[in-house]
Formats: sequence, structure tokens, C-alpha cells
Amino acid sequence: MEVVLTGILALDRINSATRGRIVSKPAVGSARSSSETSITKLARFFRDATPVRIPVRLTREIADGPTTETTVIEFGTPREVLFTSNLPLQFADRLRVQNSDGTLNVEASVVALQHHRGRTAVAARFTHDVGNWIVKP
Repeated sequence: MEVVLTGILALDRINSATRGRIVSKPAVGSARSSSETSITKLARFFRDATPVRIPVRLTREIADGPTTETTVIEFGTPREVLFTSNLPLQFADRLRVQNSDGTLNVEASVVALQHHRGRTAVAARFTHDVGNWIVKP
């Protein structure tokens, strides 16, 4: 991406020959950090998203039996959790989200998926109020 910087040089410059002249200087810049993750990109769609780091086990009930994986909740809102997953998830899938000590053991429904560079960022909404959830409205 090419960015053209324009503007008026600062009036307090020592060199009076350039004072007040308009400049145009081509420059190359990046609008987004190349290290931005898929979960960070998805979190931009949730205005209340707060960074958190909560290790959890996800369980998806399917006809062939449950599939599980461990992951980390990267962002939370008062009603959603955002994480990356390798499970073959689809919109509206129901998940069980549990932390290691059992204080978080809730059902959530997938409300958003974003695929990016082989990873899937997932947003899942709690199916009922979670009284002990750390992100409050």
C-alpha cells in the first residue's frame, strides 16, 4: 500500500527557507499490523470485547459422539467468548465451555466464524446468563 504524506511544514522550523512550504513525500506504510491475529480481527466486531486469557475445554456434541479440544478464551464480552478452534464448527453449533476448576461450565452457541491463515476464530454467545462470568456489562 502506498501512502502519500502531505501537509504544511511546521512554522517553528529554524530554516526560514522551508517555512510554510507544502510538502509531498511518498512513503510506504501498513494500515494494519501484520502480526494481527484472526481472533483480534474478529474481536473488532464486538465493541465490548475485553482481552482475557482463560484456558478452557470445548465440547461439541455431534451424532458420532462428542468432540473436544482445549483452547484459550482470548476475548470476552458480557455475553460472548472469543477463541480460536480447530474443531469443524459451523454457525449455531452448541458448545460446552468449561475451565479447569469447574467455575465456568456453560453452554454457548456459535454466532461468528472467521477463517484466517488456517486458523478459525470463533465467537460463541452464552445460551443463558452466567452469574460468575468475569466480564460484566
